[in-house]
This record gives sequence, C-alpha cells and structure tokens, in this order.
Amino acid sequence: MNAAKGAYLRMRILIVSATKVEIRRALSYFRKSDSRIEFLVTGVGGVATAYALTSFLKTRRVSVAIQAGIAGYFMKATPGEVIAVRHEIPGDLGVWEDGEFKTIFDLRLSGRNTPPFKKSLLTNPYRRLISLTHLRPVRAISVNEISTDPRKIRWFKQYFDPVVESMEGSAFHYVCLREKLPFVQLRAISNKIGERDKSKWMLGPALDNLNTELINFANELSKYDETFFRL
Repeated sequence: MNAAKGAYLRMRILIVSATKVEIRRALSYFRKSDSRIEFLVTGVGGVATAYALTSFLKTRRVSVAIQAGIAGYFMKATPGEVIAVRHEIPGDLGVWEDGEFKTIFDLRLSGRNTPPFKKSLLTNPYRRLISLTHLRPVRAISVNEISTDPRKIRWFKQYFDPVVESMEGSAFHYVCLREKLPFVQLRAISNKIGERDKSKWMLGPALDNLNTELINFANELSKYDETFFRL
C-alpha cells in the first residue's frame, strides 16, 4: 500500500506514555518535524492510562496508537533490549489465596473469552503492525506495583510465563481493543524484576534505544495510509 492520497486516509499517529521522560527525545523530534503525530502523557498506572486514553479518543481521530515505555524483565531478555508486546495479562486482577494467586477467570468472575479477552489474554491482533516494528513479540503482565517479593515473582513466572512487566500495558491493550483501534506497545528493558539497586539498571541505554525504535517505527508508519492496518 502506498502513502495516502486523500486527507481522510492520512495517517494520524498517537504516541502514548506514562511519563514525559520516557519519550522526551521522540517528542522533541516529532514536534519539530511532523504534524501527523500527537502525544498523550497519561500518568503512571492502569487507571490513569485508561481514563486519559479513553478521554482523548472521544474527541480525536487516531489511525494507530503506540504505547512506549520502560519495563522490567523476568527472563529471556537483556537490559537495553526493545520489544513489542503481543499478549498482555492483568497480573494482579484477582485474589491471593492459599499461597497462590487466583485470577478473575479462575474465580469464574469473568469468562476467559469475554471480550476483549481471548483465552484470558489481551492479545494484539494487528500482526502487520507488530511485524513492521522488526522487534521481538513477547508476553507481558501489568501490575499496580513494582514487583519485589521473591514469592510473587516466582509465581508470576510459573503461572503467566511473562517476559516483561509494566504498570500500564493491560489498560492500553484493553482500551484499544474495545475501540477497535490499531495499536502497538513498545517496551525497553531497563532492569531485572526484583532488582532494586538502581546502579545495576540500564535506564539510560533503555531510554535511548526506546526512543530510537519509536522514531524509526513512527516514520515507517507515516509511509502508509490508515487502511493498511485494519483487520
């Protein structure tokens, strides 16, 4: 598909982040060069993300939404790596009981395929978009705290098999799926889950790599019209 010829099909890209510091370089780059790209800083956490994104979409036309931020990793990753999240899981939506965590699906408070969930996952169905990032697609969980308890960390690994953890990813996936909005979540890995010695974190390289990939991806998206990514 070639670049858009009509104004209606002109790609409108929304870049979403919890904090401005995570996207500072991309924000500076695009505000000077491309009016087709808008930014939304939601605040930290799923509640803030869901409210801010839903409110934004009520009054703006968006072709593709990109969430960008840092994340901790559980396994099968390296600090500084940038990944694309394919499957999201609300990791703390449920109850700790008898030494284990039971999700709302385990408790039968919701069906595992109740929209927008599929097999208990918030799965990004826009494979063409994900492939265009040229990044590794992974599974992630979102929780309302930074995980530090070794028992919880072990349990998350065994039960969910996630690669990374964030605080906003599930909310972003949920809203985009509900709104049928093409989307991609990009995460740069800054540290291992449970590591609180920040001298061992790779925050600087993670942010540099995140913004590089974000700028490259948004520039690539701008070559297409908005029909290219529809399901």
